[in-house]
Amino acid sequence: MALIRCDFYSEALETGTSLTVILPDDGVDPPPVLYLLHGLSDDHTAWSRFSAVERYAQERGLAVVMPQAHRSFYANETYGMRFWDYLSAELPEVVGRFFRVSGRRDETFVAGLSMGGYGAFKWALREPERFAAAASLSGALDLAYIQEHDLRPHIRALTARVFADRIVAGGDEDLMHLIRVADPAVLPRLVLRCGDDDLLVAQNRRFIAACATAGVELDAGFEPGDHNWEFWDRCLPAVLDRMLKPLTA
Repeated sequence: MALIRCDFYSEALETGTSLTVILPDDGVDPPPVLYLLHGLSDDHTAWSRFSAVERYAQERGLAVVMPQAHRSFYANETYGMRFWDYLSAELPEVVGRFFRVSGRRDETFVAGLSMGGYGAFKWALREPERFAAAASLSGALDLAYIQEHDLRPHIRALTARVFADRIVAGGDEDLMHLIRVADPAVLPRLVLRCGDDDLLVAQNRRFIAACATAGVELDAGFEPGDHNWEFWDRCLPAVLDRMLKPLTA
């Protein structure tokens, strides 16, 4: 197993950026790949620092790519950096050029926690042809609600910085809208886990309801836990197995 930090210049971001990458030392060659996205207050090192993802990946013969996205909601910022373009276009090309990992849809996955759970589902819903499965842990899944109703000053400042006068509701940053217009037949497997005491539990329940209304299959579950690494690390192995099920069933 190799744990690699990769520093490179991003054309989309117009600056240097970093990846943390886990590569298994045995198993399928090239290995399946998981893009694993960090949360609002984290960076590309968080998953490897605060969870046992390296061990979980080794046990499953899985490569893991953890990009840096700052506090962007994995979006093109109105007056800032183009993180959606970086994530959806440049990052897979860079990974394919630098590392030997699978490029097949049935061996490509995306997951994340909190802001990263939102980013993972947004990527999977906007580009369903890319992924076999996507997972959200404690996801911030109702960004339109956050933009309109979360009055905390730091959240107001954050959404204003990223989106300025762009309205999330009804557009391609709105997961509820993306679910409504999705073709269930072409979507990847969607997996959702959230703690019963999580501050985002209501958003997760609204996403589940939106999927049910739209006829979108969703593997959803709630467990005892809060918005913290103890919960995410405990849930991650089972989530990985649910995502990888098409490979092993």
